[in-house]
Parts: sequence; C-alpha cells; structure tokens
Amino acid sequence: MATEAIYPHRDPMLKKRDDFEDMLEERRNSSDLRYALRCYTPVLYKGLAPCKASMLKSMVLQSDQLHHVIGQVSRETGRAADDVQEEASAILEEMAHCLQLSTVRFFAFTLSKVFKTLFRSICVNEEGIQRQAIQEHPVVLLPSHRSYMDFLLMSYILYTYDIALPVIAAGMDFMGMKFVGEMLRMSGAFFIRRSFGGDKLYWSVFSEYVKTMLKNGFAPVEFFLEGTRSRTSKSLTPKLGLLNIVMDPYLKGEVYDINVVPVSISYERILEEALYAREMLGVPKPKESTSGLFKARKVLSEDYGSIHVYFGQPVSVRSLAQGRVNRCQFNLVPRHIPRRPSEEIQSFVNDSAYRLVRAQEENMVLKPWVLLASLLLQNHHQDQTAGQKRGMVLEELTAQAVWLRDMFREYGAFLHWPDHVPPSEVVSSSLSLHRGLVRVCEGRVQLAVEQGGQVKPGEPHSTVTPEEELLSQAVIVLSCASYRNQGLHVFLRPALLASAINAASSNLKQEVFNSFSFLRNMFSNEFILCPGATVQDFEEACYLLVKTGALQVTQQELLVTERGQRTVAFLTSMLDPFLQGYQVVCRFLCEEATENLTEKQFVPAVRKFIIKHLLAGRLRYTEVLSSDLQKNSLAALLRLGAVQKIKAAEQGTLKVNKVMVNSLEDTLGGRLPTQKAVGARL
Repeated sequence: MATEAIYPHRDPMLKKRDDFEDMLEERRNSSDLRYALRCYTPVLYKGLAPCKASMLKSMVLQSDQLHHVIGQVSRETGRAADDVQEEASAILEEMAHCLQLSTVRFFAFTLSKVFKTLFRSICVNEEGIQRQAIQEHPVVLLPSHRSYMDFLLMSYILYTYDIALPVIAAGMDFMGMKFVGEMLRMSGAFFIRRSFGGDKLYWSVFSEYVKTMLKNGFAPVEFFLEGTRSRTSKSLTPKLGLLNIVMDPYLKGEVYDINVVPVSISYERILEEALYAREMLGVPKPKESTSGLFKARKVLSEDYGSIHVYFGQPVSVRSLAQGRVNRCQFNLVPRHIPRRPSEEIQSFVNDSAYRLVRAQEENMVLKPWVLLASLLLQNHHQDQTAGQKRGMVLEELTAQAVWLRDMFREYGAFLHWPDHVPPSEVVSSSLSLHRGLVRVCEGRVQLAVEQGGQVKPGEPHSTVTPEEELLSQAVIVLSCASYRNQGLHVFLRPALLASAINAASSNLKQEVFNSFSFLRNMFSNEFILCPGATVQDFEEACYLLVKTGALQVTQQELLVTERGQRTVAFLTSMLDPFLQGYQVVCRFLCEEATENLTEKQFVPAVRKFIIKHLLAGRLRYTEVLSSDLQKNSLAALLRLGAVQKIKAAEQGTLKVNKVMVNSLEDTLGGRLPTQKAVGARL
C-alpha cells in the first residue's frame, strides 16, 4: 500500500494530520532474519551510554529517598534497618527490567512473522515517530490500551525506526507466565503489583526506580494512563499514580522539562473481541499462562485487518504547568523526603491526565466498521422493539453509512475511509472482515444473533435455556458495541446535548443547559469529560450542531431544524443504552437492594435482575448486561452521594438512599424535576 494521507475533513481549524506509512510492506519484501539482526543504534538522550541493569539498581538502592523511607519503616515496625534494606532489594529484584538486545532481536523476528500473518497493514505516522528521536528532554510514552498487543507493538515500531526502546510498566500477572515473563523483562518490561495500598516501602522503591530512569534519561518510560485494557474500546478514567511519579522530577526542579507523548493505537478488528464480551457478562478472565498463549495460535488463521498507530505531538510538562503550579512549595522540604501531593498538584495532574486521554481519543483512526456497527446496533434495537428480525437492506445501510461518514468528518473525526473506492465496496469489505458478527442474507444485513433455540433437522431437541440464548446474543451485541464505542468521543458532546433537548421541559437555553449538566455529571465515570468544563462542552456541542445545520440558537432558545431531526434522533439513540443502563441500576437499588448488599455482590445481583427484565421484554437494550456499564453507574451514584459505602461494615456494604436514587431514575427517564432541584444536585 502506498503512503496514504488521511484527511479528516477540509476544515482549516483542524491541525494537519501526518501521512501514514505501512511498515509491514517492507517486511513482506525482505528477510525477517536480516531485519532482526540488523545494526540497531538508537540515538540516546544527551548521547549517554546505555545504563546496565545492575548500575540502575544500585543507584536506586543508594538514593537518599529510599534511605529515608527505610529508616522510617524500621522505626515504625521495630525491624532492623538492614532487614528492611534487604526487603527493598528483593522488591527491586522482582520489579526491575533487564534489557537484552538478543531477546529484542528474537521478538523482532517472531513478531514480524506473526504481524504479517494477522494484519493487512500496520500504518504509522512517520513524522510523529521522528519527533520522538530528538530527545532534548526525558520522554514518557503514553499509548492507549485496547489489546495485549499494545506494548509488543510499540517496542516493535520503535525498534524498526531505530529509536531507543522504552522500559514498560507491566502488571505482575505477566510475570507468572513461564519463560514469557522473563522474556518480557529482557525486552524492557518492569513488573508492578496491581495495587500496593499503604505499602510505603514498595511505593518508595517503585517511584525511585521510575524517577532514576527518567531523570538520567536512561530510556523512555512507557505506561498505560488508563491502567488496564479497556474491554469496551471506550477510554477509561485515567489512573494518576504513575503520572504523579513521572511529573515529580520536573516539579522538584530536577529536570528542565519532560516530554509526554500520547500514542493512539487503533485496531480494525480486536484480537480479544469475544473474550472481552464474555468477561463483561461474568465469564471470569482467563489467567495469563504460556499454554494459553499457544492455544491462542488458532487466532493466526484469522484476518484482523489493519492497525493505525499515531504518535501525537509531544506535550511539554513545563508548558502544562505554566501558571498552574507554583514550584516554590517544593523548596520548603528536602527533596528526598516523600510527601503527599498538595491539592493544587493533585488537581493539576488530574487535569493533565484528562487532556492526555482526550489527545489519545482525538488521534484514534476510525474505520468504516465503526460507522456500520453504530447503524446496525440502532437497527437491531428497533427490530427488537418491533418484535421482528428484519435487518437492513444492504443499499440502505450503505446510504446511511455515507451520511454518517460525512457527519463524522464534519465533526472533525480522524476517519479512514478510502475515497477512491465505491462506498458499496468499502461496506462489503468491512462486513466480510467482521463476518463473525454480522449475517448478510438475501440482500439484508443484521447482527449474527441467531435464535439459540432453533434445532437443525436430524438433531435431538435443543436444551439451550432462554437465559443461555440471551447471553450468547449479548456476546455479539457487546462485541459490536465495542466498535461503536471507538467513535463515541466524536459524538459525545452533541449526543449529550441532543438527549438534553429531548429531556428538557422546554426549548429555553437555560433549561436545556441544566438538563445537559445533569447528564454530563451523571456520565462522568462513563466517558472522558474533563473536570470543570461543563460550559465549554455545552458550547462545543452547540457549535457542532449549528455548524452542521441541525440546530438554531437564539438568545434564549435552542431549536432543532427540520433537517436536524435525523441527526438528533441518531445522536439520542447513541446514548440511549447508557441511559437505560443507569436507570435499570437505579431501579434495582430501589426494588431489590438488601440491607447487607456488598460491593462484591452488586454486579452478580444486578445482572440477575437485568436478565429477568430482558427475558420478560421490559428492557430494550441487551447492552445493559455489560458489567462495565453497571460498575460505572454505581461509581456515579457513590460520587453523587445517592449510595454510600459503610466503612466499618463487612467488605464495603452499600447503603442506598432510595429517595435520591428514585429521583435520579426519574430524571434519567426524561421526567426532569424543576430547575432548582437539578441545580442543587449538580
């Protein structure tokens, strides 16, 4: 494939997107062995010689900060300082990476073979890559996280372009994999526990290890801001622990600046598609194991389309902090004494994290299937409501996809739709890539949710229960929803506005804004909505809907235009499953929550409640079975104070304020109470 430019739309307001190059093209035409053994000489930060693992460890163990904490722990626990020092050394041994070029070369050879089998192309924006090569300041790489593939892919790309390999924060569960864990360690992974609560010593070893690497520029540091893989393809609320650590050397004046690089990895088809859907329906996540990796080899016979990897503009921590942070506060206490970040710092790191995740979202490259999945899901819901299984006529689906494509572009989405190919071909090629999720029959297209109860001729009677049938259909629906979710960030603000217009009791701008604020507040655990930006988001939504002719805004009112009806209906349908999900959780808490319901019991209990209502035909959306949606709605209710966790009680018992939950459910259902009550709750 020739270098291919992607034009979002020709709006001069949008920054120019770089061109992409397919890096597999060269791999298909030359020797993988020669590639793996080639001369690899990355430019190092300030021309430093690479640091040996043993030297790095001794720098960490001899640091003032670690000595201070060892003394503290020794005094608090009454253990000998040498004993605590030994524990610190053992923690570091378990954690530290140990980069070996021979292992990296082995991975380069193996991954070349695997990637050429799995993917049609891996497209990278070369300009973005070259921006990483000039290392005037320490570099932190922040890739999005949608698949196990992410960090292997990142190292593979950097090796190919002769750029310093990063050290990568990986979860402890990978270390349990025989051979593979050690190989990951030798290719730059360092292992951290998923949570280490109040373990002062562990935290100190970990933060000192990361900061020593960063301050001395031994290697770029890479971690996932979302903390874990997103099972739903929506960005997750950022975790702040590691971001706090990597910003610390700048805040304490130990480095002049740090460059943080958001990287967006977009898969046309995700390897773990069905696995994620089952996980969200309560099938436990399989343990990471080497045998599991080999069993996954059947994956190699499938086609996973293309990947786009976009290296965003490096973000300077110095410029983020300009006018936000007074660094003098760090001069009051010796640098090696750890202290809790002040509220000002916490708020700065939190805002920065949201901005970085937004940057990842905006540079995600969306494929035609994202549009098709959105349209097919909405049609599936309509069919279900009407009690029929008709699907969509292929020509109609194509026409709607073109309409949606143009709308995506007008909203500034980064869309990969080959313009030189007729739309009917783009659609049919996309449908055939995802043939596990759709059926095309007699010119009609529908989701592949067969009736599990149908018996083939000559077979004994089926024993599939209605519940099993529902869950197998839900796997398909949730898989499709994860593709639709890839494009949600493009429509999120206009969709919140469309839903607010629907819910508000009049067209008055103030009424609609109150309704918008309520929904935005309710969903701020579900989507990436920057703290404190309600007015900004409202104005952006108005601007986009006015620009595309769907809305007229006067001094006092918001009016949907004739041609805007279709847009507003589409946008409202995008958010409907989430609205219904939150409503049904409220209903469950009012009707079925017992006095001693714990957080651990919440998801299984709410799932049982939802299955009962879906089978009785009282709910429209199978999507509300997603445990991700259920957990987010509980988090929102806890944040709003409608549910509280009783600390002293057994494993986080939940105390439900039924009056408040009931009122929230009514508001979500479009029965907005008076303006004053909404304002008070915000």
